Amino acid sequence: MKSTASSRRTTARALLATGILTSLALTGCTKSEDSSDDKATEQQADAGQEVASPSAGSGPSCTIDTFGGEKLDLKNATVGFSQSEKEANPFRIAETASIEAEAKKRGIKLLTANAQSQFSKQISDVQDLIAKGADVLVIAPLNSDGWEPVLKTAAAKHIPIVTVDRKINAEACKDYVSFIGSDFVEQGKRAADQMIEATGGKGEIAILLGAAGNNVTTERTKGFVDQIKAEAPGLKVVFQQTGEFAREKGQSVTENLIQSKPGIKGIYAENDEMGLGAVNALKGAGKKAGDVKIVTIDGTRNAVQGIVDGWISGVVESNPRFGPLAFQTLDSFTKGDEVAQDIVIKDTEYTEANAESDIAKAY
Repeated sequence: MKSTASSRRTTARALLATGILTSLALTGCTKSEDSSDDKATEQQADAGQEVASPSAGSGPSCTIDTFGGEKLDLKNATVGFSQSEKEANPFRIAETASIEAEAKKRGIKLLTANAQSQFSKQISDVQDLIAKGADVLVIAPLNSDGWEPVLKTAAAKHIPIVTVDRKINAEACKDYVSFIGSDFVEQGKRAADQMIEATGGKGEIAILLGAAGNNVTTERTKGFVDQIKAEAPGLKVVFQQTGEFAREKGQSVTENLIQSKPGIKGIYAENDEMGLGAVNALKGAGKKAGDVKIVTIDGTRNAVQGIVDGWISGVVESNPRFGPLAFQTLDSFTKGDEVAQDIVIKDTEYTEANAESDIAKAY
């Protein structure tokens, strides 16, 4: 079991070692060696901030002719960005900052809105962005379903939509152009491997589920549960409850967990904020660091520090710095080039072996 986990981590590190400035074959776009985009990416990498870059591979593509609409110069366009959640979450802070920084670097007019974790508000927000003249849209969806009103309005005006981090349940290259985000099933599998190694593959474990209604929660759960069943039958998932991707909720759920399941050996939190809430609950219950193994997903600096401090066993990264890749995808698409319908990015991970040395890369 440990060898399997080690093998998966080795593979992940090998992918990361190929560097951020990979060929963006998935977007159908090539760049000269001295392009401003490459320089900007290098600058962010030098600062320890690894921007999202796609994994190698290919898939169905989309063009503006297939999607419908006319070519435009992105430099003269207005881009609307809809953020889904309150920016108390470091992932959302980094995501918004990346979008805003890239728009500023390119000299593009950017309209922004934040739904404050209210789906009805996000639908209204996007409709408002369209009314204010957005020519293209970048959306970080709160939920995967319920986007029909926005898609109908955008389609009538042939407005291209790129979604980041979460998918919407609609037809690619018809209702929207591309999704840019992580392989969430793979993230769940990698988290399972870390849990297997941390616990020795035996004992009772719990899952702090993310918010309902989006593909991230569903896929991170599937990847984790399937991998545990396949590789560590001695680990038993005996508790699953949503922590809604929030630290306070993760803490309260964990407080109930350690009362109802005092022998729990591990907690898989589907984002860092819930994992940090679990740490607070364990501290409040008088537990010591390492008594309960915690594995999380995101890659925030506080969670990586939690590894250094001994409270968290491992963190699988989910890179939120979509700005350069999102704008590059839109630029290629609006010029008439092919872009991938699904652009899956590469994510690293943090363990006891690299947490202290790589903490500057966290957000």
